[in-house]
Amino acid sequence: MRFQDLLAYQKSISLAMEIFEVSKSFPKSETYSLTDQIRRSSRSVSANLAEAYRKRVYPKHFLSKLTDCDAENSETQVWIEFSFLCHYIDKKTHTELTHRSEEVGKLINFMIRNPTKFGVKTEH
Repeated sequence: MRFQDLLAYQKSISLAMEIFEVSKSFPKSETYSLTDQIRRSSRSVSANLAEAYRKRVYPKHFLSKLTDCDAENSETQVWIEFSFLCHYIDKKTHTELTHRSEEVGKLINFMIRNPTKFGVKTEH
């Protein structure tokens, strides 16, 4: 299995690309703040998932990278909230992006709770 085959990876890439498209309409004044932050955190989820998968032979590193994924996903939710509060996205977009981020979070947490299903050898 490749890391690209992980459902969490696929959904995180899809979410990051949707955020990229939505954030194109943010004001120029947000280019180096909110726009940059939301794009970076959403992309970091996928990148950390790839790194976690490659480190699965080291259980503690695998879990550490997955917790990084979870943290970046939570940060993305904060930026989604700010995007809504600043009126850069409407309520429907806010709800949809938040729901998709929560779904990614559930998949990441499944991986954290079930590392052996992803090829991690547990220490005895």
